[in-house]
Amino acid sequence: MTMVGRESESAAVLGLTSGVLILTGEPGAGKSTLLGLAADRHQGRVLRMTGSESEANLTFAGLHQLLRPVLGETAGLSARQRSALLGAIGLEDAKPHDTGPAETNTRDTGLAEAEPGRVEGGHGGPPDRLLLGVALLTLLSDLARRSPVLVVADDLQWIDAGSLELLAFAARRIGDEPLAVLAAAREPAGEGAGGGATAPFSGFPVRTLGPLDATAAGLLLDRQPYPPTGRGRLRILDQAAGNPLALVELARANGACGGDSADSAEGELLPPTDRLMRVFAADLDSLPEATRQALLLVAADERAVAGRVEALAPAEAAGLLRLTGGGHDGRRARFRHPLIRSAIYHSAPLAARRQAHRDLAALLSAEPDRRAWHLAAAAEGPDEEIAAALEESAARARERGGYTAATTALERAAELSPGRRDRARRLVAAAGAAVSTGQPHWVRRLAAGAAELTDDPALSAEASLRVGQVLTLSTEHDTALSLLLRAAEDPGLRRIALASASVAGFYSGDEEYRLAVRARAQDDPWTLAVTDPTAHRSERVAAIPALVERADGDPARLISLGAMAWLLDETALAVRIFDDALHRWRLGGTLPIGLGCSAGWAYLDHGLWAQARTAAVNTNSAGAGLPHLDAAARSLEAAALALTGRTDEARTAGSAALSLVDPHRSRAVAVRARWALGMAAVADGDHIGAYEQFRLLFTADGEPVHYACSFPAVAELAAAAVRTGHGAEAAATVERIADRLAEDPSPRMRILIHRARALLEPADAEPHFAAALAEPAGGQWPFERAQLLLDHAEWLRRRHRITEARHQLNTALETFRRLGARPWIDRTQAELRAAGIESAPTSPDALTSLSPQQQHIIRLAAQGLSNREIGERLFLSPRTVGSHLYRSFPKLGVTARSQLRDLIEASCPS
Repeated sequence: MTMVGRESESAAVLGLTSGVLILTGEPGAGKSTLLGLAADRHQGRVLRMTGSESEANLTFAGLHQLLRPVLGETAGLSARQRSALLGAIGLEDAKPHDTGPAETNTRDTGLAEAEPGRVEGGHGGPPDRLLLGVALLTLLSDLARRSPVLVVADDLQWIDAGSLELLAFAARRIGDEPLAVLAAAREPAGEGAGGGATAPFSGFPVRTLGPLDATAAGLLLDRQPYPPTGRGRLRILDQAAGNPLALVELARANGACGGDSADSAEGELLPPTDRLMRVFAADLDSLPEATRQALLLVAADERAVAGRVEALAPAEAAGLLRLTGGGHDGRRARFRHPLIRSAIYHSAPLAARRQAHRDLAALLSAEPDRRAWHLAAAAEGPDEEIAAALEESAARARERGGYTAATTALERAAELSPGRRDRARRLVAAAGAAVSTGQPHWVRRLAAGAAELTDDPALSAEASLRVGQVLTLSTEHDTALSLLLRAAEDPGLRRIALASASVAGFYSGDEEYRLAVRARAQDDPWTLAVTDPTAHRSERVAAIPALVERADGDPARLISLGAMAWLLDETALAVRIFDDALHRWRLGGTLPIGLGCSAGWAYLDHGLWAQARTAAVNTNSAGAGLPHLDAAARSLEAAALALTGRTDEARTAGSAALSLVDPHRSRAVAVRARWALGMAAVADGDHIGAYEQFRLLFTADGEPVHYACSFPAVAELAAAAVRTGHGAEAAATVERIADRLAEDPSPRMRILIHRARALLEPADAEPHFAAALAEPAGGQWPFERAQLLLDHAEWLRRRHRITEARHQLNTALETFRRLGARPWIDRTQAELRAAGIESAPTSPDALTSLSPQQQHIIRLAAQGLSNREIGERLFLSPRTVGSHLYRSFPKLGVTARSQLRDLIEASCPS
C-alpha cells in the first residue's frame, strides 16, 4: 500500500535496488514513513543509521549504529580495514599513524599538503578517512554479494560529520551491485541553516516531498479515525498547508476534543510550528509523572533508556516513540518525529532540563564525551571544569579524525571559559581544528571571536595563521597572503606561515607577494622552490635526494618533495616520490581527501593520463564548495580530456574552471585552464583559437602571466603562431622567456625552447631539432617528445628527406597510440600517407580505450595486487574491481591476469 499523495515517491523508493536516492522535505512531509516502507518491503538485509541531535557531535556515532548488527561480518575484511572500522567506533584500537598537529592543512590543489622539514609521521593519530571509507564500502559490498542490502539513513542533518562523510564516500562508489542507500534530510544536501552539514551528500539524485495537494490532503483526513468535518476541517486543511504529519496530528487533536476545538477560541490559527509543538506537548498531559520525567531524559539523550523501559511504556503505547536496540550497546529511544522530541524537551522548564542533563552526566562517568556535553547543557554560566572536559573531548575527537566535532566542542568550551584568555585560546584552537573542515566562514568567525577577547600577540598571530590557511583553499589569495605574512612575524609560527604563504602565492601568481615571501624564506628549500623554481634550479634538484632521505618515509613530507620536484621539472622523480608517498599514506592513515593537483599534473606530464584524471576526480570530490579547489580539479581534467581528443568535454571543464575564479587573482588555475583550452583547440585544428588561448599565458611584452605555470606553453604558442601569421610576435616572447631562464633552464624548458625556435625559424631549424631530440632527459615527457618528433618529421618531409621523416613519424605514432592521443594519431597518419606510406587505419592502444579508472585497475592488477588490495588503493569495493576487470579483459585481448604484465610493459611510457 502506498502513501496518500506520495504514489510516485513510494514507487521510487520501492524500486531502488542499487545506487542512491535522497528524500528531502520539511518535517512531517513523510520522509521517515517512506524510508520505513522501503525497509519493510526490502527483500534482503536492511542497515539503519538515524541522526540524533544528542549525538551530532559524537564522532562516528552514526557509523556505530550502522555497524552494530554486522560487527561479526567485519571478520572478512583485511586486518587494516577491520581494525580501522572497529577502532573508529571505539571497539578496538585502530593503531593508525599520527599526522601530528594540523599545521599546514592547505589541501593540495596545486602543491603539497605540508612543507618539508615538518614531521607528521608517528602513531596514535586520526584514522585514515579513505581507509575507513574503503573498509565500509568493502563490508557493504561483501554483504550485498550474499543478499541485497539497503542502507536507510534518516535525518542526515543530525548524523555526525564523520559518519556522514564515510557513508557518502561509499555511496558514491556503488557500482551495479545490489546495494542501495536511501536517505532523508530536512533540507537539500548542503543547504539550510545548518551551514552545509549534509554537504557530503550533495550531487546525489533527490526527490523533494512538497506539500500534498488539496485532493490528497482531503483523502488523508478522511482516513483518520475521526475525520474532521465542517469549519474544523477547513481550519485543519488551511493550517496544515499540505504537511501530512500536521494533517494527521491536527485531526487527532480535533478528534480528541470531540471536534469542538476547531470552533473554540483555543482553535484559532497559530503558526504551524507553534501549533504542532502544542499538539505534541499536549500528549504529555495524560501520561504518568514518571513517564514524563523519563521522556525528558530520553529527549535529552536518546540512549538514556536503561532502567526506564517500564516508565516509558505508556509513551510507547501512545505512539510517541519506540524503543529499539539491545545487547551490549543498550537500547535507545526513537521518537515518531523529531518535533515530538523537541516538544517534549522544550515543554519542560529550563531548570528541569538542566537537572535532566546533570542527572545524565552523573551516570556517564565511563563515557567522558557524552558526559562533557551533558555537563555543558546543564551549565548555568561559565565553568572551567566543564570547559576543560569539553577541551579534552575535542582532543579525543581530533585523534579520531572528527574535526567538526572537535571544533564544536572547543567552541562550546570557549563559551564556558571563565577567563577571557582561556576563551580566546580555545577559540583559536577551534579555528585550528576548523581549518581541516575546509569551511572558511567558520574559521573566520572563530578567529574574529578570539580577536575581540584578547590582544595577546601570540594568539592573534595564530588566529591570522588559521584564517590564512583556510583562505588558501578559497579564491581570497590576497587576504590569505596578508594574514600569513602577518602570522610569520611570530618566531614560533614563522616557518609554517611562510610555507603556507608560498602556496597561496603560487595560486595567486602575484609578483609582489611572491617576492615578499621569497625575501623571508632564508634557506628553507621548500619555500624557495615554490616561490622561484627557476632560480638555482640545479642546486635545488641536487638537494632533493637528501631531503627525501631526511623525510624518513613520512608521507606528508614526501608529498611536499614530490611537488618540489614537479615544480623543478624533474617529472620522473616527482612521479616516483608521489607514488611512494601516496602508497605510504594509504598504509599509514590520513590519506588526503583529494589526491592533489600537483601529483595530477606530474602524472599528466609523464604520460600517465588515467592517473591524472583520477587525481582530478578525487580532488574535485574534495572541494566541498570551495571554488578554487574545484577550479584546480577542472583545469586538470580539461587538460587530460583535451589530449585524448574529447574536446567538447575539455572545453566545458576548462570554461567551468575559469568561471569559478578571477583569472587575474588565481593565475595558476587560470593559466592551466587556458592551456587546456588551447590544447583542445589544437586537437580540433583550430589554430586561431589555440593562439588566442596560449597568447593569454603571457603579457603583452612577453613576460609569463604566472611565474611557473606559463613556461610550458612556450612551444605551443610558437606552433599556433606559425599557423596564424603571428610568428614575429611569438618569437619575441620565446626569446624573452629564453633570456629569463638562461641562467639554469631545466631540460624540459631547453627542449621546448629549441622546439619553439625550430618552428619559428624553419631555415635554421635543424640544429634546434637535433639539440632537442638529443636531450637525454626528454623521455620524461613522452607526449611532448612525440610532438617534437612529429614537427621534425613534417620539416623533413617538406625537404624531401622522406626516409628520415618516416622513422620519426613511426616513433611518434607509437607514442601517441600508447597514450591515446587520438587527434595526434590522425595527424601523424596523415603525414605518413604524405610520406608515401599507406597503412591500414590504426586505433589507439587497447589500454587507452578503457576508462581512466579501468586503466588504473589494470595497471595495479598487472603488479600482482588482489581485487581487495586494488579496491583499497582506489577506494572501490572488491566486487566493483572484479566487474571492471571482467569487462576489460575482452577489450585487451587477454584471458588471465598473468598476461597483464606483458601488456603493460608494452604500453608504458619510456
